Amino acid sequence: MTRSEAIALVRLHVDSKNLVNHMIATGAIMRALAEKNGYDMDLWEISGILHDYDYPETKEEPSRHGLESVRLLKEYNLPQDVYDAILAHCGKKEREKPIEKAIYAADPTTGFIVAAALIRPEKLLETLDVNFLLRKFKQKAFAKGASREQMLSCSELGLDLEDFFDLSLNSMKAIHEEIGL
Repeated sequence: MTRSEAIALVRLHVDSKNLVNHMIATGAIMRALAEKNGYDMDLWEISGILHDYDYPETKEEPSRHGLESVRLLKEYNLPQDVYDAILAHCGKKEREKPIEKAIYAADPTTGFIVAAALIRPEKLLETLDVNFLLRKFKQKAFAKGASREQMLSCSELGLDLEDFFDLSLNSMKAIHEEIGL
């Protein structure tokens, strides 16, 4: 499956534009993490794009989240790493492989960065820098839904939070037009 095929599939299945943008942004961070660490960038990006595929089916039953994505996506015969990453991002599988650790950290980071952009008058990613993100990270009331613990798990990939935010922010800035920020 290509990036464009994954995005087209998500756009057909998920009716929330914000959620689709989150999935695309997660894919961008995953791609950057794969590139930095010498992994398959396409595979990692597709994992990020598809990670919340089952949201329409599981929003009322979060205990099924991830499991339903894997069931729905099995017909596409994706590599097992994609399915494992989807399961790991929501705690349905222990994080063992780098791709699983990466998606766990990347998932809340996109929402955190979007929230930071939206409180700025311009509402654009280009107005953000890493120092601003680090200051907001310390404010527990800011973007409460973005798990600090998950974002800090970037250390499992050998990254400190500053470097992780830098990579994440730059990867999202690279697709800012696509996600409307």
